[in-house]
Amino acid sequence: MTEAELYKELGVLTKEKDRWKESIPYVSSLLAHESVKIQAKALWLLGEMGLIYPQTVQDAVPGIASFLDSPEPLLRERTVNALGRIGRGSYPTIEPYWKGLFRFASDDEPKVRLAFIWASENIAMNTPDIYEEHMSVFEKLLHDADDKVRMEAPEILRVLGKRRLEFVRPYVEQLRQISETDDNRVVRIHCLGAIKAATAK
Repeated sequence: MTEAELYKELGVLTKEKDRWKESIPYVSSLLAHESVKIQAKALWLLGEMGLIYPQTVQDAVPGIASFLDSPEPLLRERTVNALGRIGRGSYPTIEPYWKGLFRFASDDEPKVRLAFIWASENIAMNTPDIYEEHMSVFEKLLHDADDKVRMEAPEILRVLGKRRLEFVRPYVEQLRQISETDDNRVVRIHCLGAIKAATAK
């Protein structure tokens, strides 16, 4: 099967969720494929499968996590995303790799930093308490040089504010300042959303 045919097949599988559980071993085998495009698609799909079937995808997690050290930014991005999705389904399944994700907050590639925030949002949905000692990491990302990273950074504070508002309250004044001064309209709106979540009664 050519790369294009295989990619198309994975695209079809993406839509056929009733086949996901039985297809996890097959998709996991594609992590060894020579094509970065196929590996990236497999990582993304395993993340989505793992959100719904975290126990079934458990055996694939070490293979997924092996791409955290990839020199290819796309593969690092997809791996962080996948671990976030699986971790939302079941935090214990990705716990051995959770602390290691924080290095991606300062990855050279903005898309990887963005993926780190997004993964953290996913995990924090069901397991917020683990972020209590790490809030300063997200504070720093509020001031990232990249617009898209700054747009997403307040969202993790919004997610946590809804669940553990005491974690976010120390940053409300800073969020308010950014909501009034940032050049990017979406950043300003997202900061207001985080403030609202953290100050709700």
